[in-house]
Amino acid sequence: MKNPHGFATTLKRGAATVAAMSALMSPAFGAQESAPAQAASAAALPAGVAARVNGIAIAQTDLDAAVRQSGQPDSPALRTSIKNQLIARELFRQAAQKQHYDTHADVKAGIEQAKTMLMMQAYLRDAVKPTPVSDAEVKARYDAIVASLGKDEYKPSAIVVKDAATAQTVLDQLKKKGSDFSQLARQYSQGPGAAQGGALNWVSFKTPITDGQTQGWPTPIAEALVKLPQGAVSSAPVQVGNTFWILRVDQMRPTQIPTFDQTKDQLRKELEQAALAKATAQVVTDLVKGAHIEQ
Repeated sequence: MKNPHGFATTLKRGAATVAAMSALMSPAFGAQESAPAQAASAAALPAGVAARVNGIAIAQTDLDAAVRQSGQPDSPALRTSIKNQLIARELFRQAAQKQHYDTHADVKAGIEQAKTMLMMQAYLRDAVKPTPVSDAEVKARYDAIVASLGKDEYKPSAIVVKDAATAQTVLDQLKKKGSDFSQLARQYSQGPGAAQGGALNWVSFKTPITDGQTQGWPTPIAEALVKLPQGAVSSAPVQVGNTFWILRVDQMRPTQIPTFDQTKDQLRKELEQAALAKATAQVVTDLVKGAHIEQ
């Protein structure tokens, strides 16, 4: 196979080509058939058939599904455009089949990959049985989060670098040269929010800082943030593992706690995702126990 990614690339190119061709289809058909002829042709189609291409039917249900998947408001113009795309796709399929592209090695490999993926998805759908999340668990999660919040919350920005020398260079530019924090973040930072000038989400910590009660933030970062006044930059880099953080508190305010009703749907979703991950991990563990794996 000349290109290991050839099948995926071809699919993308084919989709783009079909979309582009749809813009040309209507004038092409118009040149072939008069309006009365088109009306007569449409009237001759069996019920449930949106079009026929060399005798091969395109089902009305396929057209309806494609319209829904487009996410656009249903309209005659949209249906004509999408129908033309389906016709173009069928023309491509017939031309490719006529020239025996179904026997090409990259096509066979792509079909096998798609089959494998669909088979695995079907298996996991049946095998992975996450424990349902109860209303009580959602409320307990809300209460735990509220209990972990402090009286104040912070809107920080961060520049995260991989070595102490770079961190000191950034600090020097901030304090001695008055350089812009957000520009330096875009230039140097390898951490979260770098593309946004280092800006991070609001966060609140119950003080004194306790390990495991820092909303998932590293304890040294939480300790540094609660000591900084609004607008201040950390006087020295805060080391976390192999990274060095330079922090700034952009804003500070009394902690604003949303109501349970405002957050319960998001909390349930997070708990369901966690339950799904746990159930999936258990299936993997069980399969590994019964497998002979050589590495």
